Amino acid sequence: MTPTLADLLDRLHVVSLPMRVRFRGITVRELALIEGPAGWGEFGPFLEYASPEAATWLASAIEAAYSAPPAIRRDRIPINATVPAVDAAQVPEVLARFPGARTAKVKVAEPGQTLADDIARVNAVRREVPTVRVDANGGWTVDEAVAAAAALTADGPLEYLEQPCRTVPELAELRARTTVPIAADESIRKADDPLHVVRSGAADIAVVKVAPLGGVRPLLDIASQIDIPIVVSSALDSAVGIARGLYAAAALPRLEHACGLGTGGLFVEDVAAPLVPEDGFLPVGPVAPDADRLAALAAGPERRQWWIDRVAECLQVLRGRSPSA
Repeated sequence: MTPTLADLLDRLHVVSLPMRVRFRGITVRELALIEGPAGWGEFGPFLEYASPEAATWLASAIEAAYSAPPAIRRDRIPINATVPAVDAAQVPEVLARFPGARTAKVKVAEPGQTLADDIARVNAVRREVPTVRVDANGGWTVDEAVAAAAALTADGPLEYLEQPCRTVPELAELRARTTVPIAADESIRKADDPLHVVRSGAADIAVVKVAPLGGVRPLLDIASQIDIPIVVSSALDSAVGIARGLYAAAALPRLEHACGLGTGGLFVEDVAAPLVPEDGFLPVGPVAPDADRLAALAAGPERRQWWIDRVAECLQVLRGRSPSA
């Protein structure tokens, strides 16, 4: 059953997390946390998301706060370093936050930057980390992606191109024109049918995120229906959301690639002491915010009210979807 609005708001904490570098165009990550009877849930859809999309993130937060996590198959998860679209000279500083990581995901196709910038950044990462993947967030056309794949592999291989183009037909065309594996992210988490990209033969790897898919159990359900490798990734989550991603990765029958769950290092401050990778792995387990951190990072009254209104709108959407709510 869906909890009442009053119950959710009684348990709601709204925080603003300062970031070390600009990521997804923001320098402060706002989100709401729910302290539930089963643990903590995180509601952090990005500010531009409309209520129908954001409501799925609320479903994920409710799952975490009101139901126990699934049984797990492993107690630690390999993670990749995450390198934002920084200057190549800043790469060693960024990678230092991911001790032991053997894989790095590098942001490319950033508006205002060039392919030469991407090449310099990727090559700077290659000097430090053996396995490199890149994420374009749908920023290339097919022709641009073909050219970028060739340029970015001139000095070494890529594990995969993550969401190089925006649409599923574009991904399928690109997959036929390059030997670099294609991973789908937005084409899964933002799709009405998350399995369409796989059925269309448009991806070699599925990048999945807990909150945009509605929780750990919906993610595992999707994973059970596809026959390509899964990479569980963060949606710029706080320590609370990262914990749910680690549970999802720990519950998968197979885990063949490092997961994108090491993004806690992108925050100057987090709601709990950040998990530090050990030999490139993060431990699986529950996370509870620190009371002093919650107080220090609390958003102001106007922003808190904005999130209260958003929770109310999204809860109404969820009730409309569920006859039993």
